[in-house]
Amino acid sequence: MLTGQQYKDSLKDGRKVYFQGRQIEDMETEPALAVPLQVAADGYDKHYSSEPGAVNPLIDAPRSPEELRDKIPVFMEMDLLLNVTYQSLMTLLVAAPRIEAVAPQYVERITAYVEDAKRRDIRITECITDAKGNRSRHPAAQDDPDSYVRVVDRTADGVVIRGAKLHISAAALGHDLMVMPTKNMRPGEEDWAICAAVPVNAPGVHITNTSYHPYGRDERDHPTSAKISVPDSMCIFDDVFVPHERVFLDGQAEQAAVFAHSLGLWERLGGTAFMVEQADELVGLAQLIAEANGAAKISHIREKIDEMMIHATLLRAGLEAALLHAHATPQGYYYPDDMYTNVTKFQGAAQFSKMVRHLHEIAGGAVLTAPSNSDFENETLAPFLEKYMSTGDDVSGRYRTQLFHAIRDTTADAYGGWHHVTNLQSGGGMFAQRLVTRRHYDMDRAKQLALKAAGLTGA
Repeated sequence: MLTGQQYKDSLKDGRKVYFQGRQIEDMETEPALAVPLQVAADGYDKHYSSEPGAVNPLIDAPRSPEELRDKIPVFMEMDLLLNVTYQSLMTLLVAAPRIEAVAPQYVERITAYVEDAKRRDIRITECITDAKGNRSRHPAAQDDPDSYVRVVDRTADGVVIRGAKLHISAAALGHDLMVMPTKNMRPGEEDWAICAAVPVNAPGVHITNTSYHPYGRDERDHPTSAKISVPDSMCIFDDVFVPHERVFLDGQAEQAAVFAHSLGLWERLGGTAFMVEQADELVGLAQLIAEANGAAKISHIREKIDEMMIHATLLRAGLEAALLHAHATPQGYYYPDDMYTNVTKFQGAAQFSKMVRHLHEIAGGAVLTAPSNSDFENETLAPFLEKYMSTGDDVSGRYRTQLFHAIRDTTADAYGGWHHVTNLQSGGGMFAQRLVTRRHYDMDRAKQLALKAAGLTGA
């Protein structure tokens, strides 16, 4: 296993990483990258063991429904980079038996890669969403065939790929990029049916970075995002060679969607677990600011908080159902139920805006206009700010102001906007969750109940 410092040193490998148009040679010198880098390094140190042959215990595949359930609090403790590493490895393990009948040659490679990744203690990021070009056209019909990542050459030793993957969280901070098809492919689209593990420092790989990190601003006014920011990337593959042992699908168009479906399941489980935690956090912020405002007993405020609590409880119930109805792969790895996971993720995303609206209505306009922490340190301003931001002897101005900063940071600033979009789009977006729900919902039973209600059972 690697220590945090060894992890940091391992990233100084010639990778091409960019931020705001500049190539970054040392990520520790760039605050928007240094913060998540340190978070990942701390995660390494937290789970480090010097025992020979030790591997990170958090990335073991669950072997029972109980072990799967036990993973939920673990998800909450993981840094995002370790989380997506876990999801990547679980995706491969779930996908392997699903492609074995058609492409058995890849199963051994997948098994070997997973074991090697655990042994080397590397971090892996998921690369699934393509540039896509014209959304009304399939990959082979695009004006630019590189709109979806594709194989442009095959040699005796491997393949050469070209294209780009978008919206990739923490790509610059990992060791490998798990490239997989974003959708099902048709006959004639075999070149786009490619799944492979690409080293971040492979020649031809370029990684851009955007971030909601509050660089250049007082980090005390951003109590959440200043500590846990994660960059999102476009990963560009400019004729990148990938050796055969790192290729897990190549040309089997009918199997292209298997990896996306497997990834979506694990990603939605992680997303759902986070949404449950986030929903409770929103309830807590709403209650605290209502109390600080002296409005906690006002009927319409109570009703809004009640509705937020109902939303949070329903999400937790959906997560429980997904775990209760867990399924096993032929190898004995357990994964959450598809339908309950997707329904819960959909509901969390669909209602998130409304819950945030309730919070903003409860809190008031000071969510955006509250004084900064620096203002409170000004000798002239401090007494006035304390006087006018306070709502009574038991609620200090500084305390109430910090609640406003927390609400703004998590729901009404760059980090809040990031959450708003990722809640909608992560795990394939709401349309994908509708498709999975329709595929697994017991429509025959519903129709029989309807026929019975209509007195048409014998028709």
